[in-house]
Amino acid sequence: MTSPIDLEGGGTAAVTDGGPGAEKKAEAPGLVGRSPGQLMWLRFRRDRTGVIAACVVGFYFLIALLAPVIAKLYGKNPYTVYADERPELFDSAGVPVQPNGGISAEFWFGLEPGNGYDVFTKLLYGIRTSLMISVAVTVTVVLTGILLGVTAGYLGGKTDYWISRIIDFLLAFPAQLFFIASMPVVVALFVHPRDETPTYVRVLALIIVQWFLGWMSLGRILRGTTLALREREFIEAAKVSGAPPWRIIRKEILPNVVTPLLVQSTYLLPNFVTAEAGLSFLGVGIVEPTPDWGQMFSKASTELVMQNDITYMFFPGVSMIIFIVAFNLLGDSVRDAFDPKTAR
Repeated sequence: MTSPIDLEGGGTAAVTDGGPGAEKKAEAPGLVGRSPGQLMWLRFRRDRTGVIAACVVGFYFLIALLAPVIAKLYGKNPYTVYADERPELFDSAGVPVQPNGGISAEFWFGLEPGNGYDVFTKLLYGIRTSLMISVAVTVTVVLTGILLGVTAGYLGGKTDYWISRIIDFLLAFPAQLFFIASMPVVVALFVHPRDETPTYVRVLALIIVQWFLGWMSLGRILRGTTLALREREFIEAAKVSGAPPWRIIRKEILPNVVTPLLVQSTYLLPNFVTAEAGLSFLGVGIVEPTPDWGQMFSKASTELVMQNDITYMFFPGVSMIIFIVAFNLLGDSVRDAFDPKTAR
């Protein structure tokens, strides 16, 4: 008698019961093994919240990449001062004449009070600027965390001691106050205070300042993970076989720290987005005419805008909330996919 049974891997097996003394034969032609990466991807695909969050985050990055193309198709750019080119659209105070900030078929998100920039294209390029800076900071932070954290955890001894003390020292700095106070200092290293500061210098300064106090938490996590890994049997076997330390780190340690690395990276990037926006909001980050997310918040908080056009805050505010929430949900889903035993 033959009866099919379900297997956990997704295949079926045919079991033949030939009575007493007969051997059971099982065949599973559709059963294949899965790697840890494939299992992680399978668990992630089953998480509907994570998939939706990943689509939202991907949509934002797509907008950032295609901002010039979208603006060209739209027929406008974020640098045109419509208050000068088309003064009939504004009253004597510089506020759009049409209701809701001048939202119309011609200007989808309205016009900015004062200079009269197109809000839609300014938001597109603002997202592009903020994400570009935040991705650059995240990459430098990840590389520094890997270099110092894994090195401290694997080598131990005095190397671990001094790197750990540096981490403890930098963690004692109040990050936000340090960002605000150090931005003018870093900019002054590249440009004389009397000269106008180019945009690329401000971008470079934002990356340096956020990197300086942004890598320690990741470095400490990777150090702890490496300390646990270096006592494992496969590391000892690699040492006995005569493998040099760099090869052991590259072949044995790094593949096993991918999980905390990816999870922490998904939490770091939105934090850097808000930090960069905060610096631009306070006037020490990106300044006009370069579009920026935080700069739009700064403009929306002025008395002219708050009293006459409260809709100006709506589009940058809602877009940032959606992005931050989606990225945090994505981080939770990635963590659960790597460690299914973790309860959210």
